[in-house]
Amino acid sequence: MAEGLSNVTDDDFEEEVLKNELPVLVDVWAVWCAPCHMIAQSVENLAEAYKDKMKVVKLNIDENQKTPANYGILSIPTLLLFKGGELKETIVGAIPQDKIEKAIIKHL
Repeated sequence: MAEGLSNVTDDDFEEEVLKNELPVLVDVWAVWCAPCHMIAQSVENLAEAYKDKMKVVKLNIDENQKTPANYGILSIPTLLLFKGGELKETIVGAIPQDKIEKAIIKHL
């Protein structure tokens, strides 16, 4: 796993994401999801590139169903960007890295 990238669960989501001082990008994914694997390298690249400006975490939807349900996630991959405990951006699907970056950079 890339530097600046970690896993989060339903149990520690509030502490790791909502209460974090930095903006947090949450990658909601599953092992069986091919599009999730398609964007995995982009998520890792962004975690490395912005490690001092934002936190990037991965949330496995099969192991953690409460949090995705709370945010109405119906398909994966879904990227959620939180800042100050508030959801600022939702990105659904296998989107190119430059488009992900453009969506998040305005919140950094």
